Amino acid sequence: MNTTLSRGDALRIAAVVVIWGLNFVVMKLGLQGLSPMLLGALRFCVAAAALLVIWRRPPLPWRYLLAYGLAQGVGQFGLLFTGLQLGMTAGMASVVMQTQAFFTLLLAAPLLGEPTRRSQWLGLTVALLGLVAIASAHGEGPGQMTLIGFLLTLGAAFMWALSNLVGRFAARQGDYDPVAFIAWSSLVPILPFCALALWQQGHDPIRQQLHAMDWRACAAVLYLGLLATLLAYSLWTRLLKRHAASQIVPWSLLVPVVGLLAAAAAFGEWPSPLQWAGTAAVLLGLGINQGTGRRPR
Repeated sequence: MNTTLSRGDALRIAAVVVIWGLNFVVMKLGLQGLSPMLLGALRFCVAAAALLVIWRRPPLPWRYLLAYGLAQGVGQFGLLFTGLQLGMTAGMASVVMQTQAFFTLLLAAPLLGEPTRRSQWLGLTVALLGLVAIASAHGEGPGQMTLIGFLLTLGAAFMWALSNLVGRFAARQGDYDPVAFIAWSSLVPILPFCALALWQQGHDPIRQQLHAMDWRACAAVLYLGLLATLLAYSLWTRLLKRHAASQIVPWSLLVPVVGLLAAAAAFGEWPSPLQWAGTAAVLLGLGINQGTGRRPR
């Protein structure tokens, strides 16, 4: 395993950080013309299109693909898209979603029997204080984070943690191609998202949204399905195969930085002083947690 980053690896890290950082702004733009459930269905249709190239299913029982698709697809993105539509700012979403690392820590200890360290619990405590500060700074005015949006985004982070655990359980079954795993599991959320969209809106509103899709909506769907999912995930997996996790994972702390700056530039979403303080505490807590050198969930 390499100990130094090549120029190519540095470019891969930069690409992943930028793609995932801009991801939240793209979601917000996509939701301007599409409902959360319809955007979810289209996003996973695009991601599943990779099956036209990746024919071979990962050598895993179907229950892992189903569980991952429901948790990461319907759970994580259903809640996140709804939260963004109901007033969660894109910048704060990029921060709050990083708490999936701590939810994973809390779940992995009893369910997977993975050991924890005192420094990890210290990082969790610091990050929780930051979340309290962020949540207390909610409002109902234009460009402000709503409390319901914050809670739904926190729920999305929890569902992301559940999908992490499914991936860990799947890894115990043997080696598999992560990109193929993502592509095949992307089939799972399509029907639930379509059913939820029909239940919430009915046929006519959905048909109208599809007919009214402009180039921005199409670009958002393609970005979410191809870049944010298949490309970024494959680049990240390659980095983790070439280098120690402790050397790569801390770079993910730059994702909220890009997310905050992108949201400010795109929507004028400047966090309040209390939210800046909470963001700093969350990032500090993540830094303490990642500094332990353990392998990520």
